[in-house]
Amino acid sequence: MRHALFSMIQSKGNKLEVLKQPWWIPPKLQKRKKPQHSFSVCTGSMKQSYVQLRRVFMEEEALINKKLPKELLLRIFSWLDVVSLCRSAQVSKAWNILALDGSNWQRIDLFDFQRDVEGPVIENISRRCGGFLRKLSLKGCQSIADGSMKLFAQLCNNVEDLNLDGCKKITDSTCQALSRHCPKLQRMDLRSCIEITDLSLKALADGCPSLTHINIAWCENVTQNGIEALARGCPKLRSFMCMGCARVNDSAISVLAEHCPNLEVVNLSGCVNITDESVLRMAENCHGLHYLCLSGCTMLSDASLIVLAQQCHLLSTLEVAGCSQFTDAGFQALARSCRLLEKMDLEECILITDTTLMHLGMGCPRLEKLSLSHCELITDEGIRHLGMSPCAAENLTVLELDNCPLITDASLDNLVSCHNLQRIDLYDCQLITHTGIRRLRSNLPNILVHAYFAPATPPPAVGSTRQRVCRCCVIL
Repeated sequence: MRHALFSMIQSKGNKLEVLKQPWWIPPKLQKRKKPQHSFSVCTGSMKQSYVQLRRVFMEEEALINKKLPKELLLRIFSWLDVVSLCRSAQVSKAWNILALDGSNWQRIDLFDFQRDVEGPVIENISRRCGGFLRKLSLKGCQSIADGSMKLFAQLCNNVEDLNLDGCKKITDSTCQALSRHCPKLQRMDLRSCIEITDLSLKALADGCPSLTHINIAWCENVTQNGIEALARGCPKLRSFMCMGCARVNDSAISVLAEHCPNLEVVNLSGCVNITDESVLRMAENCHGLHYLCLSGCTMLSDASLIVLAQQCHLLSTLEVAGCSQFTDAGFQALARSCRLLEKMDLEECILITDTTLMHLGMGCPRLEKLSLSHCELITDEGIRHLGMSPCAAENLTVLELDNCPLITDASLDNLVSCHNLQRIDLYDCQLITHTGIRRLRSNLPNILVHAYFAPATPPPAVGSTRQRVCRCCVIL
């Protein structure tokens, strides 16, 4: 498959390299000698069928080519993916022209071929597609460097969506070229492009004012200056992802919230310098916020949850894993006002108790996924309130309770009314038993239960004076 793809994409000069052997003819059948025994009739018939099939497809005046106008054929080809287009291009000269028409190559995803994609492939794609190309994904293509991307920017200046996730050789030069030649760029993914700095964000701000989505996760060289420049130059931003950018601070997020009021998706996971000030500015300016990830922002307090409850009523996903200062008071305010919440990650919010579950059960009827991992104060009473709530009976599909040491089989009994529950995590819930899990499965036969029961330590051997230890202790 890869050989077929890159034989079609790569070219020498202006001539296309097409495989000599059509893709639909098995190589072994083509090389196999004609049998001399009882199977000769069958083999001959099969060979004749292949010859007829080949004649139908290779004939330039085939019925489909005569009856359908070129415009309609191009429309049909436009629905094919990259591999199917390359296969079609090997059928005949007419189909080769149709399949490789630039209008069919408006959206290209090379993730499945990331190991094979190198600079010349991107350069040939750029020359072939030109201004037709709207979307290109090079996710994981680590061999791609600035040189081929500069040519791409010059030739494919109508690109709107570019994914460079994991292209670790990409530097600021690529973003500067995109800024000069690609003013229509709307979506840019630079996740894990570790050479990217503030210069890239400043270049995008200058030349790509239509940018609506950007991902700079794990670009550790990005600082406050780059984000502030981006915010001022790209006021249409709706999605901002900067997970793991530890140098981002309150000043950067405040400027972002002030200049980009249309923000709907924000991920600040691992931005350890963020405080309640950043959340306050976002809540005051970005009322359309519906996805917010603050996991690992350990300096946040209940003040952040309270201001979100007051200003962001459209919030549907909230991830605050590791925010250890949040308490029941903050989630109580959130549950009263944010009734559209569907997904919540409260892992390691170690101060919350059953009170939080009671308020979430009453105030968030759409809740589908809830993580309470390492919330060690949660007991069976909290799960009972959750199980009796409207959200659990109708919508709850995933519940994570691993490392909740106070949970017992009684909690599982209280979840039997959750008819849509698909998965429950019970790792290291030491009071949960096999019997309780069997009872849960008898009522919810399709549920997936993730649990672990440590093997019992072997008893000491009779008559042995040497102390016996379990295998784990031996390993340690």
